[in-house]
Amino acid sequence: MADTGRARKIADRIKTLIAANVESIVKDPDLGFITITDVRVTGDLQHASVFYTVFGDEQQRATTAALLEKNKGRLRSFVGQQIKIRLTPSLDFFADAIPETAAHLEDLLREAKERDAAVAAAAAGARYAGEPDPYKKPDDAEVAQDSEVGQDAEDADHAELEAGAPDARA
Repeated sequence: MADTGRARKIADRIKTLIAANVESIVKDPDLGFITITDVRVTGDLQHASVFYTVFGDEQQRATTAALLEKNKGRLRSFVGQQIKIRLTPSLDFFADAIPETAAHLEDLLREAKERDAAVAAAAAGARYAGEPDPYKKPDDAEVAQDSEVGQDAEDADHAELEAGAPDARA
């Protein structure tokens, strides 16, 4: 089994070779605008998975997939002549779902943004269900009475100290 570094280098080389020469090897006007997005080679360098995208409608994608499958042998032969390794990996072509996934994510982000805007618009005219400040605060009369009680207790403590009574706090 080959090391992963060598498999990665061979995958990169196959990717550049196929991307640069697919139109000149296939030589069919029905071949769509194709982009090779990724190539993955197995650890034993026997199989290569080639991922591609096609610009166009579903019919264009189907036509391109059929042409790639038809010319798989020619593409493998070309790759074998260029990379010159003992065994040329077999090529399997897979349509990459990157554009569809990206479009789906864009739709989800747009929907989330619209929902956020709706929530912000609903919150703009909102008001409190109860009082603006829900915490109970003492009345002015209670504050005055509490301060008088506190002052009386303080005066009593001072009186005891002056009278010579032992300080309980000490």
